[in-house]
Amino acid sequence: MRILLLGGTEFVGRAVAEAALARDWDVTVFHRGRHAPPPGVRALEGDRNLPDGMRALADGEWDAAVDTWSGPPRVVRDTLRLLDGRIGHYTYVSSRGIYDFPVPAPLTEERPVVAGSPDGEEIGYRDAKAGGEVAAERALGERALRVRPGLIFGPRENSGRVPWWLRRAARGGVQLAPGPRTSSLQYIDARDLAAFVLDAAGRGLHGAYNLVCPLDHATMEAFVTACVEVTGAGAELRWVDPEPILAAGIRPWVDLPGWLPPGDMYELLHRTDVSKAVAAGLRCRPVEETVADTWAWLRDVGGDVPESSQSAYRADHVPADLDPDLEAKLLAG
Repeated sequence: MRILLLGGTEFVGRAVAEAALARDWDVTVFHRGRHAPPPGVRALEGDRNLPDGMRALADGEWDAAVDTWSGPPRVVRDTLRLLDGRIGHYTYVSSRGIYDFPVPAPLTEERPVVAGSPDGEEIGYRDAKAGGEVAAERALGERALRVRPGLIFGPRENSGRVPWWLRRAARGGVQLAPGPRTSSLQYIDARDLAAFVLDAAGRGLHGAYNLVCPLDHATMEAFVTACVEVTGAGAELRWVDPEPILAAGIRPWVDLPGWLPPGDMYELLHRTDVSKAVAAGLRCRPVEETVADTWAWLRDVGGDVPESSQSAYRADHVPADLDPDLEAKLLAG
């Protein structure tokens, strides 16, 4: 199987590239040269956001292509025009953020999404992903697979969410644990995302798929407890309901990465129906495995999380900065 990774040197793209190599596929990675590609791939360099930036893709044919682009949708449009007739299956890694409000739970793939344009320029992440989907559908129709992850965890995570929780647990002491402790935490390990995408490419799967773990797969308690246990620093979890946390001025998602109180955004990100993906073969490893592997990787790189080259397009990629004094004050009260 010959596969082209548009991206493939950072987090999600690299997970796909490494999974494809493990299957003995012939892997080509097209990237901007900012990060070293995995050993064993054929590497092509260029910047799709620049005029004539896709010159290296002028020749070649592939059985499948996977695209993780998060910027202007016109890049997806132009890439597919260039590759017309030279790729078989195509996967666009989109986002659940494209669903329109209100979002009743459980969220299925049939829910309305925001309007997207394949001709978009410098627009926000949500509109960019919606436009990328439209570009893929118009160019390829049923040959386009659109996967819609939300939170993506695992080794090499470049948004810093799980690494933040691990660092906080490693600091020890009394640690704020945001409730409700039994609330569903939906995410996807990048390696499980990669396995689904490659299996889907091999089978010619198309259409839209929500791609996170099932509702009963993980809870906030299981996740935070796993972070405490794997670091071994003896942090003491103090569970606090959402109301006091919000009243203290602690910001959901930003100060406590991935955590959301009950409401529309929680329904969007942590109450998603993934029965379609499960029926199509989605399998998710335990949250404890994802946390442990991320901790091992984080120690290997000295605790430094690499910055995503897509961060300019990601308004949600804001480094967590919970003030320890604010945390201590809340817990003391």
